[in-house]
Amino acid sequence: MIHLDYQVAVEEIDEAELPTYEQCLKWVEAALLDDRLDGETELTVRIVDEDEIQTLNRDYRGKDKTTNVLSFPFENPPVLVDLGEELPYIGDLVICAAVVLQEAKAQHKPLEAHWAHMVVHGCLHLQGMDHMEDDEAIEMEALEAEILADLGYDSPYESN
Repeated sequence: MIHLDYQVAVEEIDEAELPTYEQCLKWVEAALLDDRLDGETELTVRIVDEDEIQTLNRDYRGKDKTTNVLSFPFENPPVLVDLGEELPYIGDLVICAAVVLQEAKAQHKPLEAHWAHMVVHGCLHLQGMDHMEDDEAIEMEALEAEILADLGYDSPYESN
């Protein structure tokens, strides 16, 4: 069972342009592939404004600019791992509503599909996937496209 803490911390965006809790949960469920996540799993998806995402990006990644999604994987304390009592929390996703809206418009993508992509992309990061190297990027993009196709969305990497 997935316990999703869905937080909307942005006021200037029309609620109709934000995903619902149910949509977000559906996208998270589709993206959690790690066998260790069978059973009880917890994570947070927080929708924020440009100031909050820029502050987090600067403080945690050293990049003083906005971005679309940040992933903060949770690492269980070693003592709990040793005791076999790991917490089911996998981490936090922070997504900037304004950036997602701007990207969807600029890239001529359906807004819902772009939100789904950001959640799936972030969840894969929470599971240890990355795209820093070309081979990693190819693998991650293919997996994202497959998950999104299963959800009924076009590949985010094909030009429209």
